[in-house]
Amino acid sequence: MATAEATAPASRGGRGARDRILKAAVELFSRDGIHATGIAKLTGAAHVSTRTLYQHFPSKEALVSAYLERIESEPDGPAQVETALQREDLTPRERLIELFAEGSDDSRSEAVVRGCPFHNAVVEAAGTMPEATAFVERHKKELTARLIDNAAAAGAHDPEDLGRQLAVLFEGARALSTSLNDPRPFQDARTLATMLIEQATGHADEAPHRTDAPPRLISRN
Repeated sequence: MATAEATAPASRGGRGARDRILKAAVELFSRDGIHATGIAKLTGAAHVSTRTLYQHFPSKEALVSAYLERIESEPDGPAQVETALQREDLTPRERLIELFAEGSDDSRSEAVVRGCPFHNAVVEAAGTMPEATAFVERHKKELTARLIDNAAAAGAHDPEDLGRQLAVLFEGARALSTSLNDPRPFQDARTLATMLIEQATGHADEAPHRTDAPPRLISRN
């Protein structure tokens, strides 16, 4: 005989159903991937029927778009690392460096490294979800703009150059961490980010001279 717990997922809808579906999507999409998360898995985790799910989200693309909106607005969600750029307890320079704090404790997690949920969504969509793709493009442009704003506030000689370079470094570190299933590329990225910031703000000139110092990466002259 089926237990009450086993039958509950199919019987709970109504008020709060949309929020439960989105919470399930945030957990499952970010952890397992969009394609690997079928409707049955979503409805089971959200405790709703398939009919209820489609009443709130008529297509999977609609759900993916709502999922992206949710993780963008959640300060403690899968995109939490990006909130470093808005922290009021840090200076602009500290915010830029804190963005690269992921994996800096030199520890390995048992979980699979999933990297950037926005990037992952675009890769999985592969051109089939234009609304989601446009959302991620807008998000990435705004992230770069926030980097440029913080670079300017930190006193960078060329804030746009520094902001764009840090964006490339940040995205690259997350992608490599995902490919290797290892958070440690962020340790290297943090070192490089600190170097770029010091060079761009003039702090590198105050550091002791090093004969093995790498070439400057900011100047284009």
